Amino acid sequence: MRNNLLFLFLTLFITSVNAQFGTSQEVINPVEWSGSIKETSANTYQLLLEAEIEEHWHVYSQDTPEGGPLPLWFNYLDAGKDYELVGKTVESESETQFSEIFGVNEVYFENKANFTQEIKLTNDNVAVVKMELKYQVCKESCIGEEYYVVFDLKKDKVKFLQNYDEFQAYGNTSAKSSTEEGVSDMSQVKQSGEAIVTNIDDDEDKSTLTIFFLAFFSGFLALLTPCVFPMIPMTVGFFTKQSKTRSKGIKNALLYGFFIVVIYVLLGTLVVGIFGADALNALSTNVTFNIIFFILLIIFAASFLGAFEIMLPNSWANKVDRQADRGGIVGIFFMALALAIVSFSCTGPIVGTLLVQAASKGGIAPIIGMFGFSLAIAIPFGLFALFPAWMNTLPRSGGWLNTVKVFLGFLELALAFKFLSNADLVLQAHVLEREIFLAIWIAIFGTLAFYLFGKIKLPHDSELPHISVGRLSLGLVILIFTIYLIPGLWGAPLKIISGFAPPMNYSEAPYGVGYSKASGGATTSMKDFPEHAKLGAQDIITFEDYDQGMAYAKAKNLPVLLDFTGYACINCRKMEERVWSEPQVLSKLKNEMVLISLYVDSKKNLPENEQYTSETTGKRIRTVGNKWSDFQIRKYGANAQPYYIMLNNEEERLNEPVGYTPDVEAYSAWLQKGITNYKE
Repeated sequence: MRNNLLFLFLTLFITSVNAQFGTSQEVINPVEWSGSIKETSANTYQLLLEAEIEEHWHVYSQDTPEGGPLPLWFNYLDAGKDYELVGKTVESESETQFSEIFGVNEVYFENKANFTQEIKLTNDNVAVVKMELKYQVCKESCIGEEYYVVFDLKKDKVKFLQNYDEFQAYGNTSAKSSTEEGVSDMSQVKQSGEAIVTNIDDDEDKSTLTIFFLAFFSGFLALLTPCVFPMIPMTVGFFTKQSKTRSKGIKNALLYGFFIVVIYVLLGTLVVGIFGADALNALSTNVTFNIIFFILLIIFAASFLGAFEIMLPNSWANKVDRQADRGGIVGIFFMALALAIVSFSCTGPIVGTLLVQAASKGGIAPIIGMFGFSLAIAIPFGLFALFPAWMNTLPRSGGWLNTVKVFLGFLELALAFKFLSNADLVLQAHVLEREIFLAIWIAIFGTLAFYLFGKIKLPHDSELPHISVGRLSLGLVILIFTIYLIPGLWGAPLKIISGFAPPMNYSEAPYGVGYSKASGGATTSMKDFPEHAKLGAQDIITFEDYDQGMAYAKAKNLPVLLDFTGYACINCRKMEERVWSEPQVLSKLKNEMVLISLYVDSKKNLPENEQYTSETTGKRIRTVGNKWSDFQIRKYGANAQPYYIMLNNEEERLNEPVGYTPDVEAYSAWLQKGITNYKE
């Protein structure tokens, strides 16, 4: 049983869970904007914007680092001419989360966001302040949006326009009418003398259940340590023998377990109370705290491996023991507290690691974690009090208890480098790149396998004349996992540890150790390489211009996969890394069709003579990204990415378009249907 629990804990440790949502295939608008104007003093105004964001969607802050999702962009026209900006646009409270896909912190808003810009007029005749607003909003797909915002200071109105010509004309008496035809007034926020009140509703923590179960099994592992396991028969025996009746003994044992839960939950509550539920998530992506977490876990690991013991002062235990002698409910509470203090050398590192992991989730995750951990410890005391005969089935204390500690020490050591990797990725220091990270994990888990096979002995280990079948089995599992990691040095994706190791592009050799495109890694020789094409994701020949790609497809008599994507589209990258990389998909993309990837967030400016105002949206098309976004909306009535369409050489659809499709088999079947329809 104990070996099964160790294996289950390892499985939870190396597996990441991704929640998926449905896809959308129409023009959608998950953000609703409103605004107001507040005059604070003579010629000084506050321009206020508020965004209502649909559940699960994220709008990215103007402080999002370069290389991540597209940040909010405010462009105040005529600033410095008729008015001055007083400071930068102030945002309401945001969330921060590290992106494994982009390798940077994502700073984003959920549910609501407020923005305030103070201006001071330098021209008393100014009646209108105009601004361009651009942003990206993402869920399972990403949408780039743009509004033309007009702050009418005289009419005390805020207009959100989607027609560029109307925006240009607004405020010109010769061009506007009383009805402002074509203007979209999304909604108005009444002016108030009160300051803006930020009200960011916390999204439900999708990882809470994972935290609970991970903590619960960690509690069971803590039971199997030398500090806790021997306490079970001693404590249960004390309650059953010292109580006048069996029912009284059961009641006291159950109360003892209840107080164990209370003590640890109070610890989790204290962590949330000190740091704040929202601040904990921000700490998880802070470089300083990631380094602190790394050092803490190294200390915890060294303790478990036998270098030293982390203990609370003996005076604490003595004082608590004296209180436990008082008897009654108070005495039982102090007995539970004494267990927590005395067993700290074994449970402390586990509790500390759980709090660090839970803190990275934010919210009440530390409380949930401590509840799961303490519940696992408390349950045996209640069960063995109810069924004392079961204690005869417990294995005897012995050297295997220290083996559990050492096993946990190796896991702590491996997890420590995950936090160091987070800090390195945020700093982009390239100290702990993918190859080095994998080499460290290979060394850690390889050494653990040798330890389990009895080839390595640590300070507190007892003599081991032979190893049990369970220990041998666990050692083989660890060895298999270690061997699995090795091909990662040569570019294997290692999907089991996706989210733990640095991303593929954060490495010394993005194509794998010893691999060079120049030495034959490319799929096509330069002699046969199509004009205007490039090597895209997974080394697939890719066109980034629609007309050029269609011309090549006609010449080769191949169907087209039209890929509306974005440089800053998270799930576009997930599709390319996790779905396109699979053999049944990759072979089709490379050999049976022509890929045209149109980046809707490309910032490359169109030549002046190619810029235009969209007849569909009324927006000004200035960049290559604007052009492809307008093309997607005009031609296919969709505005989200990723968005995939299969076409024949007459530009007719071969099947129904799809969006984000993480199921490899479903995506492969969709591609095959398009190929089959093309051939018929």
